[in-house]
Amino acid sequence: MTVAQSPIGGTGLEVMLIGTLATLSAQIFKILWYTLTHGKPNFKIFFHTGGMPSSHSACMTGLATSVGLLEGFDSTIFAVALGLALIVMYDAAGVRRAAGKMAGILNKITEEHYANTPEHIPERIRELLGHTPVEVFVGAFWGAVVAYAIHIRL
Repeated sequence: MTVAQSPIGGTGLEVMLIGTLATLSAQIFKILWYTLTHGKPNFKIFFHTGGMPSSHSACMTGLATSVGLLEGFDSTIFAVALGLALIVMYDAAGVRRAAGKMAGILNKITEEHYANTPEHIPERIRELLGHTPVEVFVGAFWGAVVAYAIHIRL
């Protein structure tokens, strides 16, 4: 399979551009999704992990898809990029999600323990760390869409 040339000065630049745009657009979409589901915008979500869609999945799938488009879907580097993308997505829906659930349980135990002295309650542990499988899938789909759209335009 022949390698596709990128008109922006090198295949690496296109891959980085796609990864960045997939991540940023997924984070912007989180603000829109939050606004639709809660009736008010929350711009702090742009800087948080978790939520719909997974920007980690969007980034990694965008990177892997762009590598496939540029280097070939039968290339060794695509296999490596796909492997890393799958690990990140598994981690987002598995390990980080479980850590977020555990943080919720610890927050509840802490609040119950300090019920009589609420002024001593320590800072809450962040609970929204991971993603549901749907959030990961939507992020992965979005990353592939961004990769195809940018690659076709360049």
